Amino acid sequence: MPLIDKPLPELLEYRGRNPRPDDFDAYWSAALRELDATDPRPELRPSPVAAARKVECFDLWFTGVGGARIYAKYLRPKAEANSGRHPAVLQFHGYSGHSGDWVDKFGWPAEGFCFAAMDCRGQGGKSEDNGQVKGTTQRGHIVRGLDDPDPRKLAYRQIFLDTVQLARVVMSFAEVDADRVGTVGISQGGALSLACAALEPRIRRAAPVYPFLCDYQRVWEQDYAKDAYEEIRLYFRFHDPRHERVKEIFTRLGYIDVQHLAPRIRAEVLMFTGLMDTICSPSSQFAAYNKISAKKDVVIYPDFTHEPLPGQIDRTFNFMRGL
Repeated sequence: MPLIDKPLPELLEYRGRNPRPDDFDAYWSAALRELDATDPRPELRPSPVAAARKVECFDLWFTGVGGARIYAKYLRPKAEANSGRHPAVLQFHGYSGHSGDWVDKFGWPAEGFCFAAMDCRGQGGKSEDNGQVKGTTQRGHIVRGLDDPDPRKLAYRQIFLDTVQLARVVMSFAEVDADRVGTVGISQGGALSLACAALEPRIRRAAPVYPFLCDYQRVWEQDYAKDAYEEIRLYFRFHDPRHERVKEIFTRLGYIDVQHLAPRIRAEVLMFTGLMDTICSPSSQFAAYNKISAKKDVVIYPDFTHEPLPGQIDRTFNFMRGL
């Protein structure tokens, strides 16, 4: 078969290129302490848009770090006497997108799940983006905060923490069994499903599909810093055209590199990867996958790129039924 990356046996051994900051663990410990001190103030409002006979639909708002109000769609089975607590699934969307329509989520509560789909702050949905950073914000969230003297200003730090706050809020609901919560997502959503599982140890299962936000330096060196990663290429062209700060830049990006969070994951992981993916290269994905020490498996699509993968949704659904 043709190759756009390393052969599969080498992918299964690849450990990543992007540097890990020396204070990485302290950085995320401090971030979680900030989240602990943030009152989520959750608010559920019945959705005026969605109405169904067997599913209850709510607009969910909660507070993330920095005081931003974050939005998610929340669905649950219609209350029944003695129905008990339900497993829950958290869904995260692709880069620049939003949580999508209501109806395509109905299968989850119909099967007895509670389900939440979050809008990432500053992207295509309703969540508030109130961050103030110094330096460029051109073309994306990877580079937002990269030039700020304070690495806590990195945009994805706040978004990763939003996923944890969503998990905590959903786990606090009376109808949810906090010991049976999983995460799902595609591309950026795949990265966020892993980040959430890494930072919230109660997450039981994660099903990322070709996760984004992994091994930035490898992506750049492969000349795949275009499309979703284009902002990295543009950053160098405009702000370091002679590549005099390469180590500094990629080390700073290491704070928000999912591969460095992956060793913290305790959840069982089922990853889906297309070996012809030129948006999120296979090796960048395996940099994270190979650092997961929890139970895991990867479903390989040899001829597929960054596109719908046949059977992936059904397999993910059945995987989450094991919660």
